[in-house]
This record gives sequence, C-alpha cells and structure tokens, in this order.
Amino acid sequence: MAKKITLLKVKNQEISIIYKKNEDYISLTDIAKVKNQDEPKDVVKNWFRNRSTVEFLGLWERINNPDFKGVEFDPLLKEAGSNSFTLSPTKWVNTTNAIGIITKTGRGGGTFAHKDIAYEFASWISAEFKLFLIKEFQRLKTNENEQLNLNWNLQRTLSKINYKIHTDAIKENIMPNLISNTQKNFVYANEADLLNVALFGITAKQWKEANPTLKGNMRDDATIEQLVVLSNMESINALLIEQGVIQSERLIQLNKVAISQMKSLLANNNINKLK
Repeated sequence: MAKKITLLKVKNQEISIIYKKNEDYISLTDIAKVKNQDEPKDVVKNWFRNRSTVEFLGLWERINNPDFKGVEFDPLLKEAGSNSFTLSPTKWVNTTNAIGIITKTGRGGGTFAHKDIAYEFASWISAEFKLFLIKEFQRLKTNENEQLNLNWNLQRTLSKINYKIHTDAIKENIMPNLISNTQKNFVYANEADLLNVALFGITAKQWKEANPTLKGNMRDDATIEQLVVLSNMESINALLIEQGVIQSERLIQLNKVAISQMKSLLANNNINKLK
C-alpha cells in the first residue's frame, strides 16, 4: 500500500501527500477543506458527480492504467451529470479498477489522487489555490531531489575513499615487485572488475559497450543502494586480500555479500525515504 506521508502547507491549509509505486498522491480531502472545512467529503463527492470529471478520470486511466475496466466505465459516463447520478471515490475505484484515486480509512485517511488529478480538482476548487499548490509541490520535489543528490554524492565520495583502501591492499599483498605501470594498471583494473562483476554482473568494459551514449562509468550511474554496497565490498575485499584469499573465492564471497546487502537495503525504509 501507500507509504510515507508528507505535508505541504498551501495558503495555511495542510495538504497530505502519500507515495505509492514512486508516484505522488495528493489528498483531495485536504484540498476540499478550503471550500468546506467541516464536510470535505461532500465536496469531493460533488466533484465526482460532474460529467467533465468522469470524462477526465476515464481519460487519465486509459492513458496510464492498462487494467482499467473500460466496459464498466461507459455506463458511468453515460449517467454522469444527471440529477440522480452519484459516484463516490470508493465506487469509482471498485467499479473501474482505477489507480489514479486512492481511498484510505482511519487516521490520516481520506481520498488521495495522483498529482495530475489533484491539480484538476484544485482548479475546480479555486484557480488561485491550484497555482499555489503547484508552486509548493514543485518546491517540495526540488528539495527532495537536492537531498537525493547530496546523499548520492556522499556515497560516491565514500566509495572513492574505500577504493583507495582497496588499491592499497592490492599494492601491498598482490603486486609483485618491479613490474611496469601498465602491469600495475592491469592488476588494479582486474580487481576493480572483480567488484563490478560481483555487484553489477558485468565488467566496466561490458557496461561501456552496452551504454555508449552515457558519460562516466558504471559507478557514476549507480543507485544509492549500489554505492553503499560497493563501499562495503571494497573494505571486505581489502580484508580478504590481506587474508590471502584467492581471487576466484573472493568473487564468490563478494557476490553473496552484494546479494544479501542489496536485499536488505531495498527493504530498508530509511533508504526508501530518500526517494
């Protein structure tokens, strides 16, 4: 179900936002309080009665939802706008298998809508309020992106520091004496690719061949989770090198570490909050 609640303040009205499948859903119930503080549910239901609303919701679902029940939608559209027509958010979701609307019960509950739909609803409430909502939402996303970039850069820096520890271990325990710089680079690259294969499943050369238009290397294109695991693997590999573990055995152990730690990080709510 939906995770993480964020609050926006728009013209002194708190607006809740929840996240589901990497999409933002804004509370229509909170927006409706601008028009009716005591009975916001009635405001939402009135909006759902409009034919233009049903047409918009149906169009959005057809574009974004491959499992939308178009056959069940047609009778709703035909009746929409008539004096006897009623349509609740729950009925809309249950009848059409809609994904653009989420209904939540209990504390912090209400009707939430994908931001595209929420903007349409806010426009129906007040054109001025819609503009302020868009402005505050964009500010929120900018701040989130800046935080994400900050954490990514931090992990990238940590990865580079650990890589220095890693190469020092290679120099002290693997490098034979009196070899050329070319040979040294080969050994370093060989050990770097050991980590690449353990974590990414391919070598740096294979990644570059598969992504000729991207700048930098595979680590520059890595996720936060991958960078965290990479930092840990570099320290572990340095320790294994010092213990004299052969490369083939280290690859097996590091791959197990990568799989285990990635599973753990992807299930970690603290990491998910950065997204």
